[in-house]
Amino acid sequence: MTIESFLITVSVWIVPVLLAVTLHEAAHGWAAWKLGDDTAWRMGRVTFNPLRHIDPMGTVILPALLLLASGGQMMFGFAKPVPVAFHALRHFRRDMVLVAAAGPGTNLLLALASAGLGHVLPLLPGGFLQGWLAANILNSVWINCLLAVFNMIPLPPLDGGRVAVGALPPFLGRHLARLERTGIVILLLALFALPWLGHRIGLDLDVFPWLVGAPAEYLSGLVFLAMGMR
Repeated sequence: MTIESFLITVSVWIVPVLLAVTLHEAAHGWAAWKLGDDTAWRMGRVTFNPLRHIDPMGTVILPALLLLASGGQMMFGFAKPVPVAFHALRHFRRDMVLVAAAGPGTNLLLALASAGLGHVLPLLPGGFLQGWLAANILNSVWINCLLAVFNMIPLPPLDGGRVAVGALPPFLGRHLARLERTGIVILLLALFALPWLGHRIGLDLDVFPWLVGAPAEYLSGLVFLAMGMR
């Protein structure tokens, strides 16, 4: 990959990824603030200013490394998690679900808004600008659907895990909540250690394509269909 092609690739990913990961976190903080916990608000995290949410590793270094390693075919990242004091919420179980769902819900709204921008493309002159905007739209829909699906995996500390903890009967929710500290280790082992082990023993143990990739691709299709782009 040449420097020029790399810079073009970065340019069609940077805005979609930055908006997807930072607005996801801002939505958590905004929802918590409205439901009784002002922790994120006091820390200046209830803002749509991406600079307040950027994590040097997750928002800058990791996406850049993935772009380089994949030849410009893969991009993923995350922002600084917004602190939420769940005990301060007015209705703990209900509000925990709402705060957790706010992030993936925002990603879904961003995906829909991005797909809707596709209607602007025919109004633009052909050439680089039209192709560049089309790539941004496609990448925005994809990364937002990917984040929404990934974060809704029902395993704490992911958003889906917290939704499940709040939605399940209390005795089941308490058992699931105990995975808060180890859940991310379980997830990383499933996503990275299993494929490595499978490669060593000659088996396909990569769970990411069917656990996240295929659902995200299906959701992307629904988003484009909903916005009249198919």
